[in-house]
Amino acid sequence: MKIVEFAFIAYPVTDAARARSFYENVLGLTCTTTNKESSSFEFEVGPHTLLIGSFPMTKPTRDGPCLALEVEDFDGAIAHLKKHNVTFLGKPFQTPVCRGALLLDPDGNKIGIHKRNA
Repeated sequence: MKIVEFAFIAYPVTDAARARSFYENVLGLTCTTTNKESSSFEFEVGPHTLLIGSFPMTKPTRDGPCLALEVEDFDGAIAHLKKHNVTFLGKPFQTPVCRGALLLDPDGNKIGIHKRNA
């Protein structure tokens, strides 16, 4: 078996409308596909797809995957998220290759904010 690319990342949520509002209004993503039958929706982020929805076989957990979003302005992104009272997991951090921060969506799914060093 050979994996050729990243198809999508999926986050289960308990309230699809609340989650969609967070991903659109707080993170600024644009919904590209909606499936009313499964209460799910997709966001195209570069060449990748983020799937959000209420799925009977999965439940939100802090132990699931972590989507990392590359941002243009790290400090501006942190200020914007704080203005929206987003919960952070610790303080923003610096590594040899990037600046980053971890936060939670309304269902406790982890999201990384990431800015590569210049």
